[in-house]
Amino acid sequence: MARIIPANSPHTVDEAVAVLSHGGVIIFPTETVYGIGADLRQPGAIERIFAIKKRVPERRLLIHCADEVQLKMAVREIPEQARALITAFLPGPLALILERSVAVPDIVTAGGKTVGVRIVASPLFYAICTRLGAPLAATSANLSGNAATNNFTAIERKIVELSDLSIDAGISGSGIPSTIVDLTTTPPVIRRQGEISKTQVQAVLNKFNTDIQF
Repeated sequence: MARIIPANSPHTVDEAVAVLSHGGVIIFPTETVYGIGADLRQPGAIERIFAIKKRVPERRLLIHCADEVQLKMAVREIPEQARALITAFLPGPLALILERSVAVPDIVTAGGKTVGVRIVASPLFYAICTRLGAPLAATSANLSGNAATNNFTAIERKIVELSDLSIDAGISGSGIPSTIVDLTTTPPVIRRQGEISKTQVQAVLNKFNTDIQF
């Protein structure tokens, strides 16, 4: 039977860390939409995310980090443009595509050399991942092809049943997915328009004389 725990329970962080550290999959709230994720160091658990969502392996996952220390674990380097965007928007609803580090399993990136990373603006997520000592490989908590949601009761029942632990924060977050900016191309490209607009991203990149593409 699916385990559901309120986000405000005093045991939520301990239970989430216990599940993740033993190769489990959790559903968790963020500042955007609910996510489904697993410890980045556990490829077997990450495989289950694809199975639960009915997601094809070619569709990559994002790495959700508690802070910049964890973000650095996942990427080879942080170039100047990335540094500027991190300073301006993170923690928050922006993901950056950068060159991956050796710590990232192939299953996260479909074997590619780049990876999407973001720092989640959530005290609960921060507590879980700092206690765990690792970021999560994650994506939105919905069946592949369906809409993401910020309402726990709107998450498909099957997703909740197949996950090891679900954290219920009710309606949580903006309901708008994160914006994804690819900094491995010249010029940079917005791969997904989300809560942060092209205009906002461009304002940060102007000092590099860079026009972002969409």
